[in-house]
Amino acid sequence: MRVVDDTYRHKGLRRQLVDLVRSKGITDDRVLQAIGNIPRHYFMDSAFDKIAYEDRAFPIGEEQTISQPYTVAYQTQLLELKPFDKVLEIGTGSAYQACVLAEMGVQVYTIERQKKLFDNNKQFAYLKKYPALKFFYGDGFEGLPTYAPFDKVIVTAAAPFIPPKLIAQLKPGGRMVIPVGEGQVQRMLRLTRQPDGGATEETFDNFSFVPMLDGKNS
Repeated sequence: MRVVDDTYRHKGLRRQLVDLVRSKGITDDRVLQAIGNIPRHYFMDSAFDKIAYEDRAFPIGEEQTISQPYTVAYQTQLLELKPFDKVLEIGTGSAYQACVLAEMGVQVYTIERQKKLFDNNKQFAYLKKYPALKFFYGDGFEGLPTYAPFDKVIVTAAAPFIPPKLIAQLKPGGRMVIPVGEGQVQRMLRLTRQPDGGATEETFDNFSFVPMLDGKNS
């Protein structure tokens, strides 16, 4: 069961969370404002209400997690979003990251391979606040070729390799932010698609994500 009230206490805890995320090096004011605006406790079971604004990941079922707010902010900042960007997200999960993106004025196409999580989000009334959010049940490695090309791609699970189909679905000059690695720790990469179809690669900090799996799980 979700908590549906957003109290003064929740709002105060969000302000503290924003200050913490800023202190860790997030400088994009639009990202910080989005984190401050979105009631993170809405995305979790009521059992987590008192700790929903701690800067850590929490389980959401199906062996998945709602990401640490700092991680959400870090990936979002690396995307360098512009208004009305068309963004592909791989791994909807709780939809918290998708809402942070939508709060920043972009179109979000988000894929989830876990049918139960996909169905849960269809019933999640808060998400109707964001008409620019479009949800898909599918295999993240395949992307959404029907809706390509995208300005940005964000992958919210640990990829064993850089999926070539996702690079192919970027516009020239488009960017993908993706954690890559098969162990406990992954390296955050940012790839920029070149006019010849290749991609340049930048390397950033280490993180720990749940693994990105292929196929769909019914």
